[in-house]
Amino acid sequence: QVQLVESGGGLVQPGGSLTLSCAASGTIFSINTMGWYRQAPGKQRELVASIISGGSTNYADSVKGRFTISRDNAKNMVYLQMNSLKPEDAAVYYCNADLVLRSYGPTFRYWGQGTQVTVSS
Repeated sequence: QVQLVESGGGLVQPGGSLTLSCAASGTIFSINTMGWYRQAPGKQRELVASIISGGSTNYADSVKGRFTISRDNAKNMVYLQMNSLKPEDAAVYYCNADLVLRSYGPTFRYWGQGTQVTVSS
């Protein structure tokens, strides 16, 4: 069974740092784009950052210069290093990944269950 599992959320003070991790497990042939989204109460889910298999990255303007996305292709993991956190960064953070489960197979987008990030003093 293929799944994505996030970890690393929690409570942090404004200006603090937090690192989120997401592990893809199961029978996976390859992983294309991996990314992090977030959803705050009453708001739509939004893209935070994404990274393709070759390493190129994309960030939301609101997190540029503060957040860093990275991946470990050997471990099927993606990370989000979050620095200088602000109260408006508080949300449930979801990882996703575009997975190919077999050679020449289609790509499926999988989502993790989400991890809560709270930024408060």
